[in-house]
Amino acid sequence: MSIDGEDPIEIVDYDPTWPSAFVDARAELEAALGPCLVDIEHIGSTAVPGLAAKPVIDILVGLRSLDDTPIVVPAIEGLGYQYVPEFEVELPDRRYFRRYTNGLRTHQVHAVARTDHAWWDRHVAFRDRLRAHDEDRDAYADLKRRLAVEHRDDRAAYTDAKSAFIHARQ
Repeated sequence: MSIDGEDPIEIVDYDPTWPSAFVDARAELEAALGPCLVDIEHIGSTAVPGLAAKPVIDILVGLRSLDDTPIVVPAIEGLGYQYVPEFEVELPDRRYFRRYTNGLRTHQVHAVARTDHAWWDRHVAFRDRLRAHDEDRDAYADLKRRLAVEHRDDRAAYTDAKSAFIHARQ
């Protein structure tokens, strides 16, 4: 388990258990966050039926306010997630958490103020685009598989290399 998040990138075929893994995580988060919570969405590739992905459930948590961070962090940590405040240097409007099982990252939570509609809407719109357009889903899967080989040990380069595709479809 890497503190800096640079575990090797692996893309696997779609797993039909991913939606139920999200439902379980959502229920845990709803119970833990209570009145701080506004909304929760399953985002990322595991949220798109048929899409190859890194086998990590991406969860977008909409908070009432980032002022709730002192309550939110211990609540999510109590569910077995690791809080990664170092990522706030580049992304100050997001609180990031990840959970590992048997040494493998299985879940990540991106907590944002739900009032930040642009950030929220972009991520949900891209997911919805891939759900509605099989040709985009398949092209994205091909791109991700190629980039995972090229950038296996460089998560930032992998993410950056996907940007043009993502921005063109939001």
